[in-house]
Amino acid sequence: MQEAPLVEHLEELRARIIRALLAWFVGMGVAWTFRVDLLRILKRPLDVATQVRGIEANLYQQTITEGFIVSLKIAAFGGLVIALPFIVYQLWAFIAPGLYPHERRLAVPFILGAGFSFAVGVVFSYYVLLPFAVPFLLGFLSDQVIPLLTIDKYMSQILMYLTVVGLMFELPVLSFLFTKLGMLDWRFLAKNRRIAIVVIVTLAAIITPTADPFNLALLSVPLLLLYEVSIWVSRAAGRGRTRADTGAE
Repeated sequence: MQEAPLVEHLEELRARIIRALLAWFVGMGVAWTFRVDLLRILKRPLDVATQVRGIEANLYQQTITEGFIVSLKIAAFGGLVIALPFIVYQLWAFIAPGLYPHERRLAVPFILGAGFSFAVGVVFSYYVLLPFAVPFLLGFLSDQVIPLLTIDKYMSQILMYLTVVGLMFELPVLSFLFTKLGMLDWRFLAKNRRIAIVVIVTLAAIITPTADPFNLALLSVPLLLLYEVSIWVSRAAGRGRTRADTGAE
């Protein structure tokens, strides 16, 4: 492993952050050109609610700048999806000099796995969670009220769900990486399962836009399942690491 002064570490960290932000901005520029198509795609859960539940619901713009702000939010999310592999690479390139040669070989699996996991989380949220959640929530008092949804609040909630669930699916990848680097052990995860449950439910309660139990379960249950998957992944990665260390000796 190589050592470098603190000032050099900070300078490299700044350079990596700037590169990651530039990649994000470039991705935002690409997503901006397709913002109307992305808006149509993100509106689909609401369309499902109107078709499945027969709910009268549409999106409205209340302020002059609301359309522009929503376009920026959509472009920011799309840019993150596009630039995520490069952003993850910048993270890896920053920590790689401090790793052993056999640890650096995990670069490709980590980068590809992080990008793939985030994409799977977004797809899972879009095709599984939202088509069920949006009609359920809008149909709560459909016989008494007509939903009046602003485009900004609707898109903010949809993008929040997509982003949070996408990040949830990174847990097994991070578990694999930290176990391979010797920074994590599956026994630690299993031992602290009860604490993790409390933390996960608390975070889900903070993240969810409403206080109803359904929204809470909608985010906390998948995260709890992913925590269990992370324990299994860490255990499998730990066995592989032990065999690799034994072979190296």
